Amino acid sequence: MTKLLMPYLTGGVAPGWTAYLRAFEDAGADQIELGLPFSDPTVDGPTIQEASDAALTRGATPASILDDLAQARTSVPIIASTYANLALRKGFGEALTAAGVTGLIVPDLPLDEVDQLQVPGIAVSLLASPATPDDRLAEIGRRSQGFVYAVSIMGTTGERDRLAPSAATLAARLKQVTDLPVLIGFGISSPAQAAEAASVADGVIVGAAVMRRVLDGAGPTEVGAFVGSLRAALDVR
Repeated sequence: MTKLLMPYLTGGVAPGWTAYLRAFEDAGADQIELGLPFSDPTVDGPTIQEASDAALTRGATPASILDDLAQARTSVPIIASTYANLALRKGFGEALTAAGVTGLIVPDLPLDEVDQLQVPGIAVSLLASPATPDDRLAEIGRRSQGFVYAVSIMGTTGERDRLAPSAATLAARLKQVTDLPVLIGFGISSPAQAAEAASVADGVIVGAAVMRRVLDGAGPTEVGAFVGSLRAALDVR
């Protein structure tokens, strides 16, 4: 089975930022996680925080990012990610739909409050961590849509030199409670780590390693080449 690749991009992080979306698509991304920057990103590590700050400093807003996205004409599914403070606002679901977004991740929204989201037609994917108890994990598996986001480690996002052993354990537990694809994220930083994660899950989400390159000034072609190396590593398996 083909393993799924979902690179992450902070919307509005640089002028012409939608060119990265097209580069990711050309490099073989199956879906793209689009971060809508928020001033207090509690689960994001230093790299994604820096990217959010850069986007906000440039004047990016959810509305401006979604407007840009609507004009970008990408053909791969776009999964928006943001915090509950933004996601629970009136009209948010309609704005996502108008921009062509098909999925949503809200990492700080408790499972018990997911029903408060007013996003008809948008697949809401839920997160599970190594510390999630079995009963709650089963509920996450039942209520998630599109895929389940397996958080490989306790803590925030960020690049790491090895895949946490807890990733495999969590993926196996999730596989027992859902038929949806299980995608591992948090800390996947290299093609080798992506391949390792995909050996126990259905795919990977790669954020900080992508955004570090963007923040360091790499253009769409260069960052797209990195995404392409992740695609190649997943396809070699």
